[in-house]
Amino acid sequence: MIKKRIFIIVTTFLFGHIISVAQSSVQSSDTLKRQINLVESNLAGSVRTTDQKPWTIQERMAFYKVPGVTVAVIRNYKLAWAKGYGWADVAAKIPVTEKTLFQAASVSKSLNAVGVLKLVQEGKIDPDKDINYYLKSWKYPYDSVSKGNIINIKHLLSHTGGISVHGFGGYSVTDSLPTIVQVLNGTKPANSERIRSLTAPGAKFDYSGGGVTVSQLILTDITGQPYDTYMYKNVLKPMGMDNSSFTQQPAKNRAALLATAYSADGSEVKGKYHIYPEQGAAGLWTNPTDLSKYIIETQLAYEGKSARVLNQQTTKLRLTPYLTGGALGVFIDSLADGVYFQHSGGNEGFKCQYYGSLQGGNGVVVMINSDNAGIIGEIVNSVGKVYGFKGLNRSKVYTEVAVDAAVLQTYVGEYEMKPGFILTVTREGNKLFAQGTGQDKIGLFAEAQNKFFLKNIPVELEFIKNNKNEVITCRVFQGGVIDAKRIK
Repeated sequence: MIKKRIFIIVTTFLFGHIISVAQSSVQSSDTLKRQINLVESNLAGSVRTTDQKPWTIQERMAFYKVPGVTVAVIRNYKLAWAKGYGWADVAAKIPVTEKTLFQAASVSKSLNAVGVLKLVQEGKIDPDKDINYYLKSWKYPYDSVSKGNIINIKHLLSHTGGISVHGFGGYSVTDSLPTIVQVLNGTKPANSERIRSLTAPGAKFDYSGGGVTVSQLILTDITGQPYDTYMYKNVLKPMGMDNSSFTQQPAKNRAALLATAYSADGSEVKGKYHIYPEQGAAGLWTNPTDLSKYIIETQLAYEGKSARVLNQQTTKLRLTPYLTGGALGVFIDSLADGVYFQHSGGNEGFKCQYYGSLQGGNGVVVMINSDNAGIIGEIVNSVGKVYGFKGLNRSKVYTEVAVDAAVLQTYVGEYEMKPGFILTVTREGNKLFAQGTGQDKIGLFAEAQNKFFLKNIPVELEFIKNNKNEVITCRVFQGGVIDAKRIK
């Protein structure tokens, strides 16, 4: 009898536990659906008024003429969800899914840095040594601009080498493709200028896809392997990014997964997409699901909890800023109480952005097949709001107030922001407008009797009076603060 009672009790416990787990799973699934729905319906720009409702993702896709969007959210070091919206190819009616591959554009630089720093970690590259020590098939053309200073790997990956060529335009599928040496020399069929020094290395930050392309050549010269082969075997595959590739053109068996690129007006890019032999700077094909694996691995490696490619020491080196927020293949942003490593990207007909937190294992990836990038920041704001990711929701809400026309008139005038750049403030009825030298006129909206904001960009203007109640300064808040003196 005692044994029978124990059996009944245990069975009852197990059955009850199964029901509890099942209910928890349903609740978890329902919670996830609600979170996804909230993200999809809470898009907002950098500026919003209290009477303005948030947008849906479908509304903003239509507004920006963006055919396809794909999003991934990372929470607590795990992929929370990934989802596609719209069309990978409009004409063929191929929908975007979480598996659709987009061009990562300059986000490629983040993965490139991982590949190069793996060679540093293995002792094959001294990150402080002259790059010409490692270059075999081409040498960097030092000249007097370099002022006798060497360029090293850290300079190349942090855009502090003073090197030319900001970015690359890519090539049509019917174009002849240059070798990397031809790209660096600026010789045909390359369509970009030759690589040269603009400033002394280490003197300033100057974004350079050209410098990153030099690091690509160093990698292939040292390993003796094609760039895409090395990167897949040593970086992408170990991180689980099995669907991603630096191969240009992509392998034919991937064709069904490739998103088509679209211009700002919604027209299809000729040949469906451009080709980028500058693989380290712009050549990665991937999706948010795979990029999430890279972000999570970086977060875990930073905390010493994983080392699939880079260990903690090398990861901390990679995430250390140089001169400005530029680290090695990433940018470090301090947003409110959150610190993130991030990178954006823009190829012909593709735009993207990712953020990964340095604490807590959170992040977001957004990729689109359009030149209209405005929707990306709005989606990031929504994710930041819904999940409470510190600093990622940068949508500021304003309450408009009424200002008497007579008061508005006192602000009309010209204000010198810097020599040769005048901010002209005018009034039309009960509304003020501001126009910078050579720029379009923009409407100002009052948040206080002497303070105004712009609705399209995060800029505020405050008019300062002296003790005689005369307006003498227009204080402009845009990243920093500029006091523009009234001159008329």
